[in-house]
Amino acid sequence: MNHIIITGHSKGLGAGIALEMIDENHHIHGIARTDNTDIQKLAAAKGCGFNFYPCDLGHTDQISAIMQLVFANITRTDNIEGIYLINNAGMIHPIGPVPTLENADIDLHLRVNLLAPMLIIKDFITHSSSIKATKRVINISSGAATSPYHGWSSYCTSKAGLDMFTRCCATEQEGEKYPIEFMAVAPGIIDTDMQTTIRGTTDEQFIHRKKFVELKETGQLVSPALAGKKLKELLFSSDFKNGEITDIRHLY
Repeated sequence: MNHIIITGHSKGLGAGIALEMIDENHHIHGIARTDNTDIQKLAAAKGCGFNFYPCDLGHTDQISAIMQLVFANITRTDNIEGIYLINNAGMIHPIGPVPTLENADIDLHLRVNLLAPMLIIKDFITHSSSIKATKRVINISSGAATSPYHGWSSYCTSKAGLDMFTRCCATEQEGEKYPIEFMAVAPGIIDTDMQTTIRGTTDEQFIHRKKFVELKETGQLVSPALAGKKLKELLFSSDFKNGEITDIRHLY
């Protein structure tokens, strides 16, 4: 049995990933503010276990309790073949030049995009360290982690931080008895609510807005289903390279 933990599974890229993971040999653990009953029904119809853990990742004080529940359900299972974590949940807000941003919005952004996945990984390592199984983590990154964008200071910073945290965790795990492998993966420009938010900004907030409008109008955005398929392939592939930061757009 493979256990797949997915944050932000209920919509967008997270839903695309969750739908791809539905399999009778998998058990999905979805962590999000809201559930997706359609995914749960499809999982039940195909004999795939599913647990939903309601959690607003902006409230980082909830994370340890949620991860304890997740692993209580995992360790009840006999024959654990693999435990996989996909840190997908994230936000683009706030957008705009730094002086125009609200302090509370920057604080929330960094808690959701950076602190939450760091704490989830910390608990993932703690709870799984003695489990002899394949263990892998994919952190959803972005090209914005390495390329500065006018108006995206919070997003660029949080993704750059997540990339470095991925590298650090990968390095630390190399000497462990039952190591966990880590990768950070930029999935391309996905047709999600985040893109709707970007297109809804003003040119003053985000000077590249028209480029993203054009990507939508010309059909260049990648569907969550296709991105989910490629991420699944990578997660279970021999091409999964510990500590690597990669972009899977060349696979589309």
